[in-house]
Amino acid sequence: MSKHSIVVAGIDTGKRKLDVALNDKPEQLEIANSTDGHKELATWLRRHRVKRVGIEASGGYEQDAVATLRRRGFVVVVLQPGQVRSYAKFCLQRAKNDHIDAALIAACTAALPPSKIYPPPDPRLVPLAAHLTLIDQLTDDIARLKTRRETCRDERLRRFWSEEVTRLKAIQRRETRELVAAIRRHADLGDRLDLIESVAGVGTKASIAILIRMPEIGRVSREAVAALAGLAPFDDNSADRIGAKHIEGGRERLRKTLYSATLSAAFHWNPQLIALYRRLAAQGKPHKVALIACARKLLVFVNAVVERGTPWVKQPAAA
Repeated sequence: MSKHSIVVAGIDTGKRKLDVALNDKPEQLEIANSTDGHKELATWLRRHRVKRVGIEASGGYEQDAVATLRRRGFVVVVLQPGQVRSYAKFCLQRAKNDHIDAALIAACTAALPPSKIYPPPDPRLVPLAAHLTLIDQLTDDIARLKTRRETCRDERLRRFWSEEVTRLKAIQRRETRELVAAIRRHADLGDRLDLIESVAGVGTKASIAILIRMPEIGRVSREAVAALAGLAPFDDNSADRIGAKHIEGGRERLRKTLYSATLSAAFHWNPQLIALYRRLAAQGKPHKVALIACARKLLVFVNAVVERGTPWVKQPAAA
């Protein structure tokens, strides 16, 4: 390792413990995934002059450790499982245990170029994101109960499922109101929410999702914002073969919310998206391809509004 290289650590996260390894060094640590363990981890990392820490997203079990390390000044990179799996394949790494995974995460983190290491999200958004996830889960539960009701032939059970749907919808509305109130306790977040919601076709649910799940909104390019949401089309060409472009990756929950919002915006509320959908449909584009293009354009509109700090001004569709 070059004397100019920084020391990088990788952390494999479990429910009860953390396995830690240093890139290109033999030292390893196994420690409890607890408040005291996180403090001891920070001390160990400091002793080994670690500057950058990679940790794999693990269903939320990594969040407390990430928050502690960031508060103590470490650069923490949260890797998606797909990134680590792909790096393992690249390295032809087939063996797997907690210590090996920690070393692999350290190597993967060390290989990241500086342009792929983003600043940490606003800490105020962390509890808001958990609250939004609860609301999303309620939406999923309601959809499942509706399916059960539709396939049920027993009238008593159908009434039961209907009552459950009504109950969960009431909880969902209440939680949404409370989440909006929590956002508006911060004046700057409330102002940003209003800017996002000013765009024709972006309702309260989509506005909240963009604000919380895309904290970069208004600070990155239109290309970057589309890629982050998983709405950017990627080429699939090789030699003489020209494949169809497709979207991939990105933030799945945000993309689903944007797609749902676009279903209304591209048919009823946003003149520019209505015109775009009709133009693409006239060119023979499939319905879903046209809607994804509209969702991408809707997000670009939101990004521009937040960037300039002024509300959306409704414009007629281009001729």
